[in-house]
Formats: sequence, C-alpha cells, structure tokens
Amino acid sequence: MLALFTNHYTRRTLLCMSAAALLWSGSPAVHANAARYHTLPELKSGGPAAPDSKETAAAARKELFEQMSAATGIPWFRFAAIDQYERSVAKKKTKSDAAETGTAAAKPRVTGIIIPAPVWSGPLNPDQNDKLQDSISFFGGLGRDGSGDGKADPGNDADVLYSMASHLLKYGDSASDFNIAIWEYYHNGRAAQRVSQFAKLYEHFGRLDLSGSAFPLPIGTNYSYRSTWGTGRSWGGARIHEGTDLFAPHGLTVRSTCFGIVETKGWNRYGGWRIGIRDIENRYHYYAHLMGYEKTLKRGDIVAPGQTIGWVGSSGYGSPGTQGKFPPHLHYGIYRDRGITEWAFDPYPLLKQWENQEYRQLRKNKKK
Repeated sequence: MLALFTNHYTRRTLLCMSAAALLWSGSPAVHANAARYHTLPELKSGGPAAPDSKETAAAARKELFEQMSAATGIPWFRFAAIDQYERSVAKKKTKSDAAETGTAAAKPRVTGIIIPAPVWSGPLNPDQNDKLQDSISFFGGLGRDGSGDGKADPGNDADVLYSMASHLLKYGDSASDFNIAIWEYYHNGRAAQRVSQFAKLYEHFGRLDLSGSAFPLPIGTNYSYRSTWGTGRSWGGARIHEGTDLFAPHGLTVRSTCFGIVETKGWNRYGGWRIGIRDIENRYHYYAHLMGYEKTLKRGDIVAPGQTIGWVGSSGYGSPGTQGKFPPHLHYGIYRDRGITEWAFDPYPLLKQWENQEYRQLRKNKKK
C-alpha cells in the first residue's frame, strides 16, 4: 500500500490536499460519501510484511491512520485510540479469532482492531464470511470496502479502518459524538471511557509511542521498599496488600511513573488522599496515603513520567483527613483493565526496573 507513494513529500502533499478537500465539503454525511470513493490501495495478505521492530510497526500504523484521516476527516488519533484499546484488552490473533472474523490467521495485520463476524457481515447474514459490500449492507453489517479492491475484507486494514470510520461518521465529528459512537459500538461504558482517554493522550502528545517511565520517588533520596505483595492487612477487614509500600520521609515528592491521564483524585478511606492515573497500556497507577497533591492537578489532566503529582504522607484508614495511623510511606499499586474486569498485579518488578533504568541514566549523564 505504501509503495504507491515513493516520495515522502509527495505523499504528505496528497494527504493534505485530500483532507482539505474533504473538510471544505461540510457535513459528516458528505465526508462519508466522499470517503466511499477515496479508495486506499489493497493491503496484500492483510498488510505489509511483518514489521521488524516496534518502531517500524508504529510508523506503519500511524501512516494508515493518517491516510484514513485524510480520506474521512476523522482525526488520526481517534483511529489510534480504538486500535490501542483493542490491543490493551488482549484480543490475540488466534485461530479462534480468525474463524470469528473469517480471516486467515497467517495474514499479518498492521492494526489490532478485530470486528466480529456477526458485526462485520450482519447478525442475520447466512454467510458469516461474506465479503460483498452490497449483501453485507443489506443485512446491516458494518463491513465496507476501503481499499478499492471490490471486497469488504475483515483481514484488510484499510477495509477495517474505513468500516470503523463509516460507523463513527453516522454520529458526527465532535468529541462527544465520537464518545457516543464508541459506546454504540462496544455497548460498554468502560470501553468508551478508555478510548476517549487514549484519544486525548494521542492528541496531546502527537505520537503513538508513549512508553516512557519513571520511578515514583526521586532517585537518590532517602527511601526503602521491598516486595509486600499479597500480605495481610490489619485494617478494613479481610483483604490482601495489592501493591508495594515505599517508606520515605513525610513530604517527599511523589512522581508520575508514566504518560497518562488523571482518572481519580480524592479521599479513599483505605488509601487516604490518593490519585489514580491511566496510561496508554490501559494500566491504572494508584498512589495512596499522600500528604497532598500538586495544587494545579485535576481529574482529566495529562501527566508525563517524572512529573510531580503529590507528596508522601500517612493519610487514610478512616474518615477524610485521618492521618498518622502508620509511618509515612507511598503505597503504589498497578491494575490492568481487561475490558470487563480490572485486576491488580505485583508492581515490585516494574519498580526495580524503573529504578535501575534511572540509575543507569544518571551514571551515563555523569560520564559525559
């Protein structure tokens, strides 16, 4: 697909001109009609050759998102957000997925969006592997031909992205319209929230790679920690410790460990003054027992690794304002969302990894 445009600048110019023409045309309905005839070249075997690194894979996805954005007027970061949500809930391209979508498991894909066969072909379509757009439309299926090869193929990235674009354009082009369209697709409020959060992160940073990290306390300061995962708790009933306690002086800076968006902020009777941050991998980073927050930080704000979010304290185990029932420390937990449920996992290995990375970087900087 990308081979059609051998010159980088020519490709960019064509994309910009296409996008401008579509945007000048007006309403979402006009965008949808124009996009129907703006065909992207067919992706051979479902996509280009398997990328040899995460960087080239991300570049290929970004290019696809930008091309579909030029064709439909939908911002690239909305396609990226849907794609990342699908990846984060671990929809693996297994044989069962291939059977569900009617695609061959051996065909490489650039994007991670998988549209189930009943949604693609229509729930009452007798041919659940249907690739004819007219019959798919007759049975109310989502599948569309976005590559111009005459087939609506759920194994072709251009077709999948264009089909999703057609769904989104039914609802309008504002951020709230996008949220409604996502809810109507997944019928899951959690999914709609996650996709919206991811879109906001991608829009803010302007890139797909948001994989940076930082240790939650300043490296070189006075702190100590060990693995405390799964130990019993002495307050609040029968429960286990879902995190790692990092003991440190009262008032020591607490930092964001990731690129993310502030999802929760306020009092929790177990965690005291706590803050929760969602990253692009759909992980929820939980910081508890704080003395207080960075005063400008609020829910919905975007943070970066190493950014100050609060200070170590001893709040919690009671009503709002309860302090001093235990030594000052940061409780750090991490949870993964799988679409329906969210579960905690031991953060200790990640904390050691992040700490070692920062120490290595400090040593490297000193040698310069």
